[in-house]
Amino acid sequence: MTKQIDLNCDMGEGMDNDAMLMPLISSANIACGYHAGDDSIMRATVALAKQSGVSIGAHPGFADKENFGRTEMQLSDKELYQIVWDQLHLLQTICKESDTALHHVKPHGALYNMAARDAAMARVIAQAVKDVDASLIFYGLSGSHLISEAQALGLRTASEVFADRTYQDNGSLTPRSQANALIHDHEIALKQVLQMIQEQTVTAVSGKCISLTAETICIHGDGPHALSFAQQINSALHNASIKIQSI
Repeated sequence: MTKQIDLNCDMGEGMDNDAMLMPLISSANIACGYHAGDDSIMRATVALAKQSGVSIGAHPGFADKENFGRTEMQLSDKELYQIVWDQLHLLQTICKESDTALHHVKPHGALYNMAARDAAMARVIAQAVKDVDASLIFYGLSGSHLISEAQALGLRTASEVFADRTYQDNGSLTPRSQANALIHDHEIALKQVLQMIQEQTVTAVSGKCISLTAETICIHGDGPHALSFAQQINSALHNASIKIQSI
């Protein structure tokens, strides 16, 4: 049986390489105007994804453009539900105008990281997703509350792993505040990607080999070498006979 993996990338965040990245991936997580982007960027990115046959996902974040949605915010359950619902509804409307469909949802930045650790937050986000469209696939950190809470509500999930991030022994990502959070060496990142797909394990920063479920791999579109890295991952997967396909 041919192995396959979904390759997702955060898009519509004001970077100038979206058009070049799009043919290399299978799923695009489109910023919904809160942490980045605006209506016109969302429309343009939806059109790009449709043109490339890439699945369209909403990438809701905190209303925090100043810090790119990477600063933790404390919201009430009602406020949290509303910001997620509003962003999904906005992108869903744009998709309908473009005669295409919203496929998945992946929270962004601090919203993602907080909910991965906090079951109550994850539940509120998942409920908002379900209320907008129960058929949407919920992307979340593999092994985290994002996945378990979405599954508890009956949503279909995609367990996400990261090509260029390091892992702790408990399966969590090394916080960006730490110097070793990002993998800068492309060869090491490619080796990690193949290990996660082929063995469903990852080697933590301690050297311990831990199990994880890898159904979708995130590549970042905002780094200085994002395009060349995406091209290398795309090639490495093809060379290993791993099919890049949306979930």
